[in-house]
Amino acid sequence: MNTLTTLAPLLDRLFDEAAAAEPATRAAVAHLSDGEVERLMRSKTGYLDFYGSLKDFPLAVSRETGRLLYMLARSCGARAVVEFGTSFGLSTLHLAAALRDNGGGILITGEFEPSKAARARQNLTDGGLIDLVELREGDALQTLRSDLPETVDMILLDGAKALYPEILSLTESRLRPGALVLADDAEHSPDYLAHVRSPAAGYLSARLSEGIEMSMRLG
Repeated sequence: MNTLTTLAPLLDRLFDEAAAAEPATRAAVAHLSDGEVERLMRSKTGYLDFYGSLKDFPLAVSRETGRLLYMLARSCGARAVVEFGTSFGLSTLHLAAALRDNGGGILITGEFEPSKAARARQNLTDGGLIDLVELREGDALQTLRSDLPETVDMILLDGAKALYPEILSLTESRLRPGALVLADDAEHSPDYLAHVRSPAAGYLSARLSEGIEMSMRLG
C-alpha cells in the first residue's frame, strides 16, 4: 500500500468537485475571445485579474497528470520539490504523497490567491500531509525568491504561464543533475519553451501529453 491508496477517498472527492466545476469555469471566461484569453495568459500583468476572476474554481490537474507527478517524484527519489501554483492542492497532494513514500522531505508551494491557499491547506491537513508542505501565500516572484532548499529535485510550474521563465530563474541554480522540471500548458509560455529547448540551457526537454513540457537538468 502507498500513500495514494490512503488518499483515494479524498482525491476522488476533489476530482469529482473539479469535474462538477468545469461548466462554471468555462462560463466564467465565455465572454472572452480565444485571442483575449491567450493575451491574458501571456501577459506579465494581466494574469492577476484573469486568475483572480477564477479564484473560486479548482483549475485542477487531471487524474492522469496527478499520478504522473507522483510516479516521477517517486522514481527520481525526490526529497525537495518546488511548486508554482497550488490552487486547491490536488497536484500538491500527489507530490507530497510521493515525498511521504520516499521517506520524507519538503514541498514548497506558492499560491497568490488567499482563498485558494486556505482550501489547499485544509485539503493537505485532511490528507495528513501538511507536515511535508510549506505553503507560501502571495506573489511567487517574492515568496520563492529565497529560503529554498540547497538542492531541488523537482519543480512543477502550474501557475501564471507568463511567469514560467522568471520562476525557473529563481530556482534553476538549485537544480541537481537529473532534476525534473514539469510545466503545465507550457505552450502559453513561448519564452519558457525557447529556454528549456535550447541546447545551451542545459536541459533535455520533451513535450508530454496534456500539454506538459518535461525537462531534465543535465549534469
